[in-house]
Amino acid sequence: MSSKKDRNSLDGAPPPQHIAIIMDGNGRWAKSKHLPRSSGHQKGVQSVRKIVKHCAKLGVNTLTLFAFSSENMKRSKEEVGLLFKLFLSVLKTETKKLKENNIRLKIIGDLSAFTPEIHALAKKAETSLQKNTGLTLVIAANYGGQWDITESAKKISIDVSNGVVDPENINTSLFGKYTSLSGLPKVDLLIRTSGEVRLSNFLLWDIAYSELYFCKTLWPDFNERSLDQAIENFHSRDRRFGEHNGE
Repeated sequence: MSSKKDRNSLDGAPPPQHIAIIMDGNGRWAKSKHLPRSSGHQKGVQSVRKIVKHCAKLGVNTLTLFAFSSENMKRSKEEVGLLFKLFLSVLKTETKKLKENNIRLKIIGDLSAFTPEIHALAKKAETSLQKNTGLTLVIAANYGGQWDITESAKKISIDVSNGVVDPENINTSLFGKYTSLSGLPKVDLLIRTSGEVRLSNFLLWDIAYSELYFCKTLWPDFNERSLDQAIENFHSRDRRFGEHNGE
């Protein structure tokens, strides 16, 4: 649980408006403890609870979590089935807690791979939480950055065909309105746990000017202090957004 001391360690600086996290290392955490991979995924859910609550306390506007990628669908049927069941379980058990904590929910990704039951629960959860005014929690499930850009291109091409959009008016600002994170703050800070230093096809459009933070901590061990350290590192950066600083 976060303490007042934890928050003061950020020296009163405002938190990043939008934090995105590639939650990596569940399997390795389980293996290191001679446990089945399922134990790692279940332990990872506990870390999600901690980080969501801590972000809400810090005043973060949006938290986007990479639940599992489109590439994860290539894993064994047993593990994919486990991920689906875990996702379903979390939707069933966590929605009430999110509502009590004034948290909104948005689910992005290609949900066509999920069962009708998961579809229905996801829609119900989003609808029941849409009037909340606190942290926006975005869950990326069966998501890929290239998929997102491709889907956006399809949508804008349809609007061009229907005369809604003039091709001459297409620019980065307009294109961004067709992506999954449209309407949300730009991603300020992207965190990846477990020591891997790659993006794994996550939010490719949205992290053009994000600060990247890689740590060796496995996701099940990532806690409130881990997040504070990432934010402290973020505040030490000189963000230029592609501009020259005169040096």
